[in-house]
Amino acid sequence: MDAQSTFVHPTALVETGATLGANVRIGPFCHVGSEVTLGDDVALMSHVSVTGPTVLGAGCTVHPHAVLGGAPQNTAYKGEPTKLVIGRNVTIREGVTMHRGTGNARGETVVGDDCMFLAYSHVAHDCVIGQRVTFANNVMIGGHVTIGDHVIVGGGGAIHQFCTIGNNAFIGGLTGVAHDVIPYGLAMGSRAYLSGLNLVGLKRSGMDRADITAIRHAYRDLFADNGRSVRENAEGLVDAYAGIEPVQQMARFVLDGAKRHLTTPLSGADARRAENHAG
Repeated sequence: MDAQSTFVHPTALVETGATLGANVRIGPFCHVGSEVTLGDDVALMSHVSVTGPTVLGAGCTVHPHAVLGGAPQNTAYKGEPTKLVIGRNVTIREGVTMHRGTGNARGETVVGDDCMFLAYSHVAHDCVIGQRVTFANNVMIGGHVTIGDHVIVGGGGAIHQFCTIGNNAFIGGLTGVAHDVIPYGLAMGSRAYLSGLNLVGLKRSGMDRADITAIRHAYRDLFADNGRSVRENAEGLVDAYAGIEPVQQMARFVLDGAKRHLTTPLSGADARRAENHAG
């Protein structure tokens, strides 16, 4: 610890063995465990608990009553040495919880750089969170969830264990996601369905207009009612949109397969009811 640049409030407890970088700020009534590493310029504001083998990257800010690195909520966990690894410049707001991995799975929970977790959101064991991901208030994700880069999950959203959410997807508020969501997908509903593409996010990303147009056409082709399966349609995208990386990413997501089924658009009477409800 660099005693000249790092501040620890007199009421905070930093256990022997913890590693603190330069310019770390630990506020009142915080607890930092013996197996914790805090990178340069990390700020724990107050009443923060960081335990277990946990790493916070440089520039992270953690607000009051967050609990990071706790044991997984999994009856299969028997105290094995597992980890929580949080990237750089992550903002963690009030009451957020993040758990370590389990010994019979990945063994670590990983959070990428430049993410934002708003109040009382939860990251369960063995999850992998990409970069620039945003969780709004009260978002909950189960164990073994994988979330791509630039994903936004609206307030109160819930994601079932083992689901995969593709890059640049948007999950609406109060949406329960039980199946995988394709890259660039827009999922909503009490039991999630695809209502289209995350066009706002695509435009904000600075993506080329031609690529956005290609993604829109590919989305239509992927879920076309043509007597073929979604997987067969995805195979067709590989050749039909050769050289267009965002579409290839969408096709690979479907073809690589996962533990969960795909979230798909509604059809028939269900689609009409959803349109009437939205109106």
